[in-house]
Amino acid sequence: MVADGKWEIVINSPMGAVKATLDLKTDGATLTGAQAAQQGSGSLENGKVDGDNVSWSAKISSPMPMTLDFNGAVAGDILSGTVKAGSFGSFPFTGSRVP
Repeated sequence: MVADGKWEIVINSPMGAVKATLDLKTDGATLTGAQAAQQGSGSLENGKVDGDNVSWSAKISSPMPMTLDFNGAVAGDILSGTVKAGSFGSFPFTGSRVP
């Protein structure tokens, strides 16, 4: 599927650029995988695929425990969208597929 593979993303948060890696796998309309970042690593939750659009949730532990909700779109080897960080608002993210 279009989103399958390893990705390196950068979230543009108020605390600066936050880097993370994703390992995504699609199965029909379901998106699974894992996220690794300095703020926390773990399995993706609630992953969905709709054409080129993807969404998922990921838990982080730093600077405080919270769930991040991602909504994005894949265009070739580029993944971009927004991430909602609870009551802190939404921030843009961009990334590229890693060979």
